[in-house]
Amino acid sequence: MDNHRISNPESTSEDQYGNSLRPRLLTEVIGQNQLRENLAILIEAAEQRNESLDHVLFYGPPGLGKTTLAHVLSNEIHAAIRVTSGPAIERPGDLAAILTNLNGRDILFIDEIHRLGKAVEEVLYPAMEDYALDIVIGKGPSARSIRLKLPHFTVVGATTRLALLSAPLRARFGAVYRVDYYDQQALGQIINRAADMMGIQVDAAGIEEIARRARGTPRVALRLLRRVRDFAEVRADGKLTRAVALEALGLLSIDELGLDEIDRMVLMTIIQKYNGGPVGLSTIAASISEESDTIMDVVEPYLLQLGFLGRTAQGRVATKKAYEHLKITYKENPAQPKLIE
Repeated sequence: MDNHRISNPESTSEDQYGNSLRPRLLTEVIGQNQLRENLAILIEAAEQRNESLDHVLFYGPPGLGKTTLAHVLSNEIHAAIRVTSGPAIERPGDLAAILTNLNGRDILFIDEIHRLGKAVEEVLYPAMEDYALDIVIGKGPSARSIRLKLPHFTVVGATTRLALLSAPLRARFGAVYRVDYYDQQALGQIINRAADMMGIQVDAAGIEEIARRARGTPRVALRLLRRVRDFAEVRADGKLTRAVALEALGLLSIDELGLDEIDRMVLMTIIQKYNGGPVGLSTIAASISEESDTIMDVVEPYLLQLGFLGRTAQGRVATKKAYEHLKITYKENPAQPKLIE
């Protein structure tokens, strides 16, 4: 999918400019109240026992702050954090080099941890469980294994596809937390905080319009804020009002629920070409010239959350809500299979 799609929750190079807007401590984190409370207890319990944090796994859709929470943990326990990703660790030796450079209580953050190779995972198991690194020296009959002790460190993993994580690896995380979509009020607070830090003049109504269209995702909210700010500076003397936000978001083809052209294209394809479904994911992808994985990971979760899309044993179907949103007359299809709960 085009990374320049403004509502794409996947990280882009532009989003790196927003790193300075990230909260540093748990008290600065907005939303995710239950998760914040669980993390606060986890941190305080580890400090009382003078131990390293248990291994933590965050899972959920992209753009919700899993990487931010990993950095918050490192700040809260005053420990260094080493950031890497599953695809970046290609060989067991790469992981061994990272592990041997960690100090006690350090955090190793592995993004997209579900993409770790099997051989790399085998090295990670004893490192997480026994804080040991098994190294094989030599080849053939003369080969021997040496076990190196590692300092007590914490692995923080992040994944958008929990089901793709192997059961042995998942079992080695003592704390597993789902990061959920944010409600509009929390997004409004995130946008307001970012606007203050960026020196943007914005009123409450303007914030509300951006939050409504942010798909429950802080990354998308901050991206929309930057684009509306650009419009306000060029066309509206820098003042970000509701009218300015509406005009700017209209130019970006973002409707009142945050759907963009790709979302509407997926729904229209199901409705117009396949009579509302059911239709397979690969067929939808081929019809709109997109990757099926991209539709499943980026487009589909939000449409499912809105109740615009349903899953059946035979494929995806467009719901009555989708027809109503697109202002298309809905016709009941008695042959349509039941939705999968």
